[in-house]
Amino acid sequence: MSTSQPIADRPLAVVLLSGGMDSCVTAAIAAQQYRVAALHSDYGQRTERRERRAFEEIADRLAVEIRLVVDQRYMAQIGGSALTDRAIEVPDADPAAAESGEIPVTYVPFRNAHFLSAAASWAEALGASKIFIGAVEQDSSGYPDCRPGYYRAFNELIEVGTRPETRIEIEAPLIGMSKAEIIERGAELQAPVELSWSCYRDEDPACGTCDSCALRLAAFAKAGRRDPIRYKTD
Repeated sequence: MSTSQPIADRPLAVVLLSGGMDSCVTAAIAAQQYRVAALHSDYGQRTERRERRAFEEIADRLAVEIRLVVDQRYMAQIGGSALTDRAIEVPDADPAAAESGEIPVTYVPFRNAHFLSAAASWAEALGASKIFIGAVEQDSSGYPDCRPGYYRAFNELIEVGTRPETRIEIEAPLIGMSKAEIIERGAELQAPVELSWSCYRDEDPACGTCDSCALRLAAFAKAGRRDPIRYKTD
């Protein structure tokens, strides 16, 4: 499909846009061929205010007109994660723990299923044919809901759980890429990663030491590029 096709004539895709770097690049990928409907979740995370700002600014830059912010703050009531329970401290990055395969305390139990369920409902209501999510397996801190099999299973669930005529497919275009490769892909697409927010702990500037910040900074270093956002460690 030609990227010169007028936006109004393109098929519609729902893009899960958290405001993070991966979702930003994913949105830019989707925008090459689809008319984007951007979905953002407030699930009671520590940095929601900053993430919401990133969502709006990225959507503005990509000229996304269809937007939805869903209230999923019940996930904070469920708890079980340092991202939603302020009684659990967000730890500094620990490479040894990451290499051990241990699931970190920043994992939100079954979080992506909640996001995808909302996206599937909205996609069916809108008549969208795709759902894009910026899941990454290689550099995902070992989160179990960032694995390819998870999305294969969810695609089967959507097929059996929607109208017979509904055709919606989840795409995770970054799933097999490293963070450094994602940065390079974002640069190729001129994705506005300078507007994105990845920090688990702080809203501005980023802490620079949590797992998400550490992964992001290491990826920019490997890609030979400077991260454009501000860090307390600068």
